[in-house]
Amino acid sequence: MTYEFMASHKSEYGVKCMCRMLGVSRSGYYAWRSRPESWRAQSNQNLLVQIREEYQLSRKTYGSPRIHAALRRKGVSCSRKRVARLMHLNHIAARKARRRIPHTTQRDPKAIPAPNLLNQDFSSPAPDRKWVGDITYIDTAEGWLYLASVLDLFSRRVVGWAMDEHREASLVQQAWSMAVMQRSPATGLLHHSDQGCQYTSQAYQQDLAAHHCLISMSRVGNCFDNAAMESFFSTLKTECATSQFATRSQARTAIFEYIEGWYNRQRLHSSLGYLSPVEFELKSRY
Repeated sequence: MTYEFMASHKSEYGVKCMCRMLGVSRSGYYAWRSRPESWRAQSNQNLLVQIREEYQLSRKTYGSPRIHAALRRKGVSCSRKRVARLMHLNHIAARKARRRIPHTTQRDPKAIPAPNLLNQDFSSPAPDRKWVGDITYIDTAEGWLYLASVLDLFSRRVVGWAMDEHREASLVQQAWSMAVMQRSPATGLLHHSDQGCQYTSQAYQQDLAAHHCLISMSRVGNCFDNAAMESFFSTLKTECATSQFATRSQARTAIFEYIEGWYNRQRLHSSLGYLSPVEFELKSRY
């Protein structure tokens, strides 16, 4: 392990310096380098190639748990600890979340909020039984781009979304309309959101009433009441909106491709047994 560490860090530190700090001889290190690779070393190199492939396929977003799950899905036999060790030695790491700019929900003081029926129970027995909605802010050089989303708690699938330069009630209505058109939920769907003026607006409340929804709202200032949606937005900003977009158009294209091309259909979710939302729904039908 000592010599492997030295070999992987020789571009950063001199061999002489590392030998002195690690208490090994230079002759021993060079003798190790000149020996044919062991079966284990060859196996590690082959595994490292596959790890790098999965890391690139994940858009450099997967850490060792998801890399391990992706390899196991392809029939590769390896332990999670081995994957984590090889990733650490070769400086392969998932992207880190950026510090979020805090924004407060704009409430209508005249609106009467609905009770918190969800009560932080983010489980769901079947698709289209519980949906959560919220708005987030995407940074662009042209100004904010607002993203409204609707998430199905059964599969964590984004079933509806809309983007615009404003955050009026019509934005969340567009996301709701997309979700309803795609899913056609039955009577009794539980819809949860914060107490923002968009969600308490008469227009949006009429949309929910037309589909006979049960309406639930978070308590004031309690982000944990809508933690599933907060988690999705955090993932989006860690894996897609990692820096300021040059234009709103560029942001729209990137977010569309991320949600529909990656997050819903390919990204492995630990809460779903390392399946994508679409895979989880298909598997649950049988």
